[in-house]
Amino acid sequence: MEEKFWKDHCVLLNKDEENELEIFGYKTQGCRKALCIAGYILSCGTLLLLFYWKPEWDVWANCTRCSLEEADVVLLRTTDEFQRYSRKKVTWIDLSTLALPVGSNLRGPLVADKDSVINRAVMKPQLKMRCIQVQKIRYIWDFSVKEFKKVGSLEDSNTCHSIHHKFGAGLTREEQKIRQLVCGPNAIKVEIRPIWKLLFKEILNPFYVFQAFTLTLWLSQGYTEYSVAIIILSIISVGLTVYDLRQQSTKLHDLVEEHNKVQVTVCMKSEGCEELESCYLVPGDMFLLDGKKLSLPCDAVLIDGSCIVNEGMLTGESIPVTKTPLPLVESPMPWKTHSMEDYRRHVLFCGTEVIQVKPTGRGPARAVVLQTGFNTAKGDLVRSILYPKPVNFKLYRDAFKFIVGLSVIGMFGLIYTVCVFVSHKKPVADVVAMALLLLTVAVPPAIPAALTTGTVYAQRRLKKKKIFCISPQRINICGQINLVCFDKTGTLTEDGLDLWGVIPSEGSRFQKIHKFPSSTPLPWGPVCGAMASCHSLVVLDKKIQGDPLDLKMFDGTHWEVEDSSTAQDGTGALDTCIVRPGPKASNAPVEGIAILHQFPFSSGLQRMSVVSQKIGEEQYDLYMKGAPEIVSSFCRQDTVPANFLKELKTYTSQGFRVIALAHKVLNLGKDVDVSNLNREEAESGLEFLGLLVMENRLKQETKPVLRELAAAHIRNVMVTGDNLQTAVTVARNAGMIHTGSKVVLIEANEPEGSAPASIAWQLAEDRKENTAALCEVCANTEEKITLEGETCNYHFAMNGKSYQVIIKHFYSLLPKILVNATVFARMSPGQKSSLIEEFQKLDYYVGMCGDGANDCGALKMAHAGISLSEQEASVASPFTSQIPNIQCVPELIREGRAALVASFAVVKYLTLYGLIQFVGTALLFWQLQIFGIHQYLIQDVIITLLVCLTMSLTEAYPKLAPYRPPGQLISPPLLLSITLNVCFTIIMQTCGFLLVKQQPWYGSPGNQTMSPTSPGENSTSSGAQSTVLSYEDTTLWPLSSINCIIVAFVFSKGKPFRKPIYTNYLFSVLLALQLAICLFLFFADIDAVYSGMQFLYTPMIWRVYVLLMLLVTFCVSFFTEDVILQNKHLWLLIKSCFGYQSNSQYRKWQRILQRDPNWPPVNAEDFAAKSTDEVYVNPTYKYSDED
Repeated sequence: MEEKFWKDHCVLLNKDEENELEIFGYKTQGCRKALCIAGYILSCGTLLLLFYWKPEWDVWANCTRCSLEEADVVLLRTTDEFQRYSRKKVTWIDLSTLALPVGSNLRGPLVADKDSVINRAVMKPQLKMRCIQVQKIRYIWDFSVKEFKKVGSLEDSNTCHSIHHKFGAGLTREEQKIRQLVCGPNAIKVEIRPIWKLLFKEILNPFYVFQAFTLTLWLSQGYTEYSVAIIILSIISVGLTVYDLRQQSTKLHDLVEEHNKVQVTVCMKSEGCEELESCYLVPGDMFLLDGKKLSLPCDAVLIDGSCIVNEGMLTGESIPVTKTPLPLVESPMPWKTHSMEDYRRHVLFCGTEVIQVKPTGRGPARAVVLQTGFNTAKGDLVRSILYPKPVNFKLYRDAFKFIVGLSVIGMFGLIYTVCVFVSHKKPVADVVAMALLLLTVAVPPAIPAALTTGTVYAQRRLKKKKIFCISPQRINICGQINLVCFDKTGTLTEDGLDLWGVIPSEGSRFQKIHKFPSSTPLPWGPVCGAMASCHSLVVLDKKIQGDPLDLKMFDGTHWEVEDSSTAQDGTGALDTCIVRPGPKASNAPVEGIAILHQFPFSSGLQRMSVVSQKIGEEQYDLYMKGAPEIVSSFCRQDTVPANFLKELKTYTSQGFRVIALAHKVLNLGKDVDVSNLNREEAESGLEFLGLLVMENRLKQETKPVLRELAAAHIRNVMVTGDNLQTAVTVARNAGMIHTGSKVVLIEANEPEGSAPASIAWQLAEDRKENTAALCEVCANTEEKITLEGETCNYHFAMNGKSYQVIIKHFYSLLPKILVNATVFARMSPGQKSSLIEEFQKLDYYVGMCGDGANDCGALKMAHAGISLSEQEASVASPFTSQIPNIQCVPELIREGRAALVASFAVVKYLTLYGLIQFVGTALLFWQLQIFGIHQYLIQDVIITLLVCLTMSLTEAYPKLAPYRPPGQLISPPLLLSITLNVCFTIIMQTCGFLLVKQQPWYGSPGNQTMSPTSPGENSTSSGAQSTVLSYEDTTLWPLSSINCIIVAFVFSKGKPFRKPIYTNYLFSVLLALQLAICLFLFFADIDAVYSGMQFLYTPMIWRVYVLLMLLVTFCVSFFTEDVILQNKHLWLLIKSCFGYQSNSQYRKWQRILQRDPNWPPVNAEDFAAKSTDEVYVNPTYKYSDED
């Protein structure tokens, strides 16, 4: 019973999606609500504030648990490790307000699509449905499965046939109205958040609430100047934050607003077409693409005609993409499954721009609305900006633990104060005020704010280096990166490929190579025909545009594309692209070729083909180009040369990009509609034409950057869509695989028939010409040692197919392989993301650098994704570099390390500042005294505040150190540093406190209320002043103030992650000024200064002693921090003495594999049956290593 109730009370929303949530049902109870209101009044709003911070407590207090079906309030909880709660009200949609035809509310489905969730969600006869809105997306209650289901998109269960038949003619007006009411408007509305809302949200932050409590306490004690200073600073801080948030909100609003009001022509069933504003579109609507340039207002599936779109807004790459109509086939499979991962080629995404439309003979191009509003691809991107995933970084959690730790110390101070003041029989008001004062002194409320200063400065420095960031918290994580995945084409190598040569094949034999550039043009033949027509180029604004590879191939033929806008206006002329021989082309017996239909390229299929016709002839030709292994499998084997693989290897092993061409004469009748051809049928029994060899040069920055990363012990991995052999060669040329290192090629195959899945390990022969060319990589012997020290002498390389098989059948082997895998070729976008996730499971901090097109998923998945794009901030990844090479990677890691170290330094400083003040105040409390207002003011504003603002300005050190900074605040060196410095402070201040009492000139505090040099001046001094004036206070103030300056200097360590302290001019000058001010105030025998600071005169010799104490503290503190705690070798020695070893998964696997004599397997083959009993084990034995 309990189990059934729990099942009805809690379900998963968006199961297995990125934004998966648990949803719990609750019902509001009147008596509970009344009790809570009484609680709000009695607690003066504190309970309300607590409920604001903790929405789950609010729900638990006001409501009772119930099934989701009865709930009027739901509690949502994220399923990630943060488990954040939010509260939503269940609302009702009333359909009875619509003027529906009589009787339609009771009989039959409400909307024509029987599978639609709207039919299952409506309550009859009331015509109402329950809904909730979560992160801008609407969900309605589905009575049949008892779950909340997303509305605003067409059901994925629709087949190709049902999309054409249910929605091909459009929706009826009634159905449109119902869908408009249920799904809401088709608009991505980002409200510009009102300033008062932003202000309230900022002020109600726990940090500011704690600060408000502290300030109230200080004002009540008469610390007006300091409190006012803090209030002014807080107002500035809040003001800047609110201004920044408001600017972001306005920017995002302006970015999306223009696409909300687009005019579209919508067709309605039996009513014809009409112009509508795009906000009225609903899923299932059919609209026309009438050839005008159009920014798409929704996601739609193309059902008739084809078009060319620019998807730059989504991918950051402005290459025109051809979209083809969804095939009209009788298949029981859902349409996305039927098209496999290439369903995207039929989908027009919201926010992308339609550049050109090619209608068919049946009339204009038509598309059916798939998703509207925030459900669209663009809506998804906007939502990811509005609701970013919290970055799981220990630094922020550790900072919270730190504050809790300091609060505990503060509580001890509170108890101590109560005991001292009560024993002296002081009034209760004084006891409470002083006890709370000591508590607030121990906890510097600026710690959370201080953590962000390092990242803010780093972000500014990155911006100057043309690296833009949309997620500043990730800058700190960049400091921990120890593995970087690189895409190959356009990232490591030049973007454009150069045509190097063509090797034609005739009679199943390869012919003489035709090299480019050449004095003689490419002779006419099937190869020339394939190169001239097998592409997706278009003429836009009198310029040929398209994929760079297609452009180079086409340029090699010296043919020309006819601009379709100037083409003869014959029937179907718009749908065809015509290419003709140019003046420099070889003589061809044809006037030109008309490209009638395209089967577009996709990274999943690794091929593309076109149906063409020579002008003036009736015969149809099909040309195909693509990955050689794929293309040859579609050819008749008698046309593929016997030495095909050997020839292919010859070129790929030299780093060339090789593409195969094939051809087939199509036997079609007259006036056939080529757009309805079945791709599988058409692409079979082809004749192999030859190989196209393209050169892909390394960018000149690639080698030095990879060498720098390897020297810093950061692993480099290549993840590419290119051929395996080419990728291995480029990896060798780039220095990812060092001279003399062996490459083990892994090939895994799916089970076939009775044979189980297999995995084979084969040693790739080390070609002599490669090693000769690569000697320069490790020319420096010292460098060679550091490079080889981290890496192994073997590297694994595999393709996407093998990776997929390993994940499926040999998962236990995967960690062993990943620890030494360097090259992944022929990887699809999905596999790239999966690989990064697997690396993260091994505790690597992964960076990903790609060109942003097909790497979107991987760039988002990595700890730090860097997109090389010309746009200022591509929404596809957290970082965008406008300089299109990989120099941004070490730059980002350097800044990340500097920001991380700076954040740690500021936290350490603030902790010590709080504890230094705490110790001084506690000592003075012993004799019921306290520091003066001006004394606190100088410590808090002139020293600490300025230190926090300028400490992080030190720039990153130009050379990457071969190890990373510590990633945890709560780590032995850091805690030891704080503990030892606190001990030095306690010893120094206690010595000063006790020694001053032993001096012959010391008198009791009560007798010292007057200044010796001005007898009459202080005769009317208040009681408050007598609690300040004392020799102890005059001694402890310089000891604690100058101690703050000492720790600021000691913690501002430069090398190896930041430049030396003197390069931070502002900080260095400020420290010198602060020291000068403190010494002047202490040593100046000026009455006005002394009375203002509430000091007593002490002999000069005593002041010198105080200075000596500070000097000793400085020397001890500096020696401890610099020589002991920051000594990497000493810590390694301590680790080895205690047998400490890194707990990172990848380190454990490295240790296992080093002890395994049978690893790596070479020239061997395993089968799934054998490897299934391998277990993912953690080693019980360990040997010394560093993390």
